[in-house]
Amino acid sequence: MDTARRGNYNSGEDFVLEYGELRFTFNEDDFRERCEQAAVRLGFVGGRLDEPELEDLVNLAVNGEILDPASALGDHVCDRWGELIGPAEQSLVHWLRRLVFRGAWLDQRVREGELDVAFCDQTNSFSYVQPDRGGEPIELTPEPSWGRVAYRPLSA
Repeated sequence: MDTARRGNYNSGEDFVLEYGELRFTFNEDDFRERCEQAAVRLGFVGGRLDEPELEDLVNLAVNGEILDPASALGDHVCDRWGELIGPAEQSLVHWLRRLVFRGAWLDQRVREGELDVAFCDQTNSFSYVQPDRGGEPIELTPEPSWGRVAYRPLSA
């Protein structure tokens, strides 16, 4: 039986995500970047957010809601709340947290040598592979698209 205990991801102590016996801690910049990347991957935002928008997104991921919006993104979330919550495992908040956690989990597995990152020339994309299985790629659960209720800021 393999009794090796996996390490916990740690980049700081500003934010904490726990799942089972795993406890991942993040510094503020790391957590903010991961929230923004998750929102992009979900199709909820189209790219980089400004400071107030990012503040609202982080508040959404941490608190599960935005009580006092600081930006148009926060207003958008409040206006479309009924379309964003859904059943627990289908809500935007669930998927933001899940992708932040999954990214840190994968990064920790790479750090520990359990996974490698490979580039595919055909698709111009990166994937995680298992070095102990001849570079076999791992399959990640596909995430839903939130494009139908995406935040699209007005052009300046």
